[in-house]
Parts: sequence; structure tokens; C-alpha cells
Amino acid sequence: MNLDLQTTWVDSIAAVSADVLGRCFPPSVEGSWWYTALEAGALGDQFRFSYLVLQQAGQSVGVVPAFTMDLPLDLVAPPLARRLLQAGGRLSAWLRYQRTFFVGSPCADEGLIALPPEWPLEQCLPVIVQAVQQRAAAQRSSLVVWKDVPAANWLPLDRLVSTEKFFRIPSFPGTKVDLPSGGFDAYLKTLDSENRYKLRKKLRQSHAQGDLEVTCTQHPGPAELQEIFALYLNTWRRGKTKFERLTPEFFRAIAKAPACHFLILREKTRRKMVAFMLLFRCGWKAINKFIGLDYDYTGDWFMYFRLWEEAVRWATATGARELQSGQTGYFAKRDLGHKLVPLVNYCRHRNRLLHTVMAAVSRSITWRTLDDDLPERIAAPNPAAGP
Repeated sequence: MNLDLQTTWVDSIAAVSADVLGRCFPPSVEGSWWYTALEAGALGDQFRFSYLVLQQAGQSVGVVPAFTMDLPLDLVAPPLARRLLQAGGRLSAWLRYQRTFFVGSPCADEGLIALPPEWPLEQCLPVIVQAVQQRAAAQRSSLVVWKDVPAANWLPLDRLVSTEKFFRIPSFPGTKVDLPSGGFDAYLKTLDSENRYKLRKKLRQSHAQGDLEVTCTQHPGPAELQEIFALYLNTWRRGKTKFERLTPEFFRAIAKAPACHFLILREKTRRKMVAFMLLFRCGWKAINKFIGLDYDYTGDWFMYFRLWEEAVRWATATGARELQSGQTGYFAKRDLGHKLVPLVNYCRHRNRLLHTVMAAVSRSITWRTLDDDLPERIAAPNPAAGP
């Protein structure tokens, strides 16, 4: 197949034709509405968004989302390197934050290269790599990272390691639960006996604390969005891993997306919002994107598990076959039957010395060094099997 591709960069997803977006974004991932919300989310102090548009004979045919940020290296460094970066002075500060050009999207669990279904990535990759390298250099980015690459793309992207001198490191794995038909009771039967017993016990204790009103709304009003954002901040502040900090503007923007649903729990007597989960319904998949909890409801309330119960009920009622749950909170998710989804990053530093040092350090990075609630590794998936 002779593709004869040309490339151009644009700074907004709105500059990409609707036909390309409709053809190239799979229904099981966040679509153009996701990037529209990120752009409207007043995140410019954290990320600068751009999109590589692939063209053939003057017509746009594909798009590659990207963004630039000052990456804190201690987010992914192994423990010893992390302590050195955090304890140093000016030199450490210069090393700790690296201007990084990412291929992918912040907050999305998998990096996306949106091509027509009939176009193989390996044939488009040389053109994409050249355009990415040029864009990163123009923006004076020290690092280039192909972010959270799923197993289906490992084989073609491994050429970056052999021909473009990238190094490959594990990323925080995604998590997912396969949902059987039959609702929450059928889901419980998929858990092993110990985890099923523990979850039922927690839910019994939680329900004994009091009734909660459960609603799932697509377009919450200003007052509800204010409550939602306050709960989001509660949970964000407690998180061990912080890649982004969302804003009220983002929540207002994402609430307009047709795929977006807010699962909300309220205390019945005071009508106080005590938990929420932002859910996307994408093709055959439901995506649990963000949560927020009121930590006054501790102990036997088991609010996270109460929220999870309602999320499974909602997802199965909509016919979803899978519930995807993101890249953090592994300790609780393990007991809820989540499978880990391996993802990797491909990285290159423009400074040869620093590249050599980082490549050497990367060999000691494992899931356990990223998050101590993770195992060292699991058996690698079959890349040819697809996601």
C-alpha cells in the first residue's frame, strides 16, 4: 500500500474534519468530545495540546493527539532515584522537571493513533515519527514519550527502540473488569470466594449505616457540578500519583459530552452529595474515569465499595461488557476482580548523556517501583491479539 502521506500540526481538535474523527476514533475509546473538554478545561498551565493531522492527496485521513508538559521525573523514577531528585537543590530541580512532548492524551488510559481501520500502523509510523521528532525539537522539548502504548501496538512501535534509539519502560497498568450478563449478582459470582465474601460483608455494613439516594445524570447543573468538583478535590489530594489537576471548567465542559454520565450518591436526610463517579459509555465498554468521596463518611460506610456497587449495576444495565477503571487505586481494585492491562512508554532524551543515564535507570523500573500495591509483573499479553 503506497500511502504517500503528508503531515500538518493543528492546535485544536476542532481543526480536524468531522469525517476523520468519525472514521478514525474507535467507539470503545474517548472520542473527539474528550479532547474538546480538555481544551476547554483551563489546563494551559499544565498541558499544551496539539494534533498531528495525516493527509493524503490533500485530504485529511488520520490524527495523532499529542501534548507538551513539564514532567516530574520522580513520578516514574525508582525509589533511590526518586529520593535523590526530591532531595537535591538547583541541579536536582533542573533534572526533576523535563519539558516533555507526549504522543497520547493526559488522563486517557491508552495512547491513541487514530488511523483508518484498513491502514496498518507500521506503514504510517515512519512519517509520524519524523513529524513528532520535528515538533518536539521546535518546542524545545527535552524528552519525547509515546505514552501508555497498548499491547496491540507494541510490535510496530518496538522499531523505535531499534531504529530511533528510544528506550522502553513499563507504565502504570490499566485495570478492567469483564461484566457478565445478569447484573450485580452475576458479577459477584465472578469473584473468588474470599473476595466475594469480603465485598458482601463491606456492603452489608455500609447499607446498615444508612440509605443513600442513587442517581445517574448526564447534564448536572451548576450547583451539582460545584459539589462534584469539591468531592473530586478531596480524592485528588489523597492520591499517591498525581499526573493532572482538573478544574471546574473541565467538569463543565465534559458534562456536555453525550457519552458522559455522573453517578451520584446522596445522603437521603440532608440531601448531601457524598460520592460521585464520572462514567463514559463508549461502544461495548463503560469507563470509570474519576471519582470523588466525602471522607467524613469513613469506617463502616465503605463509601468507595458502595459507589462501585452502583457503577456495576449501572454499567450492566446499559449492556456494557467491560468496565474500565483507570491506572490508580490498585489495592482496592485487586479485591474487586480487576485485571491488569499492561501498557508501556517509549522514551528518548535529546541529550545523549542524559538519555544514556535514563535508559540505564529505566531497566530498574517495574510495576512495583511505580506503585507498591502492584506485583513486579504479570505474563505479557499476546500483542497480536489486540486490545
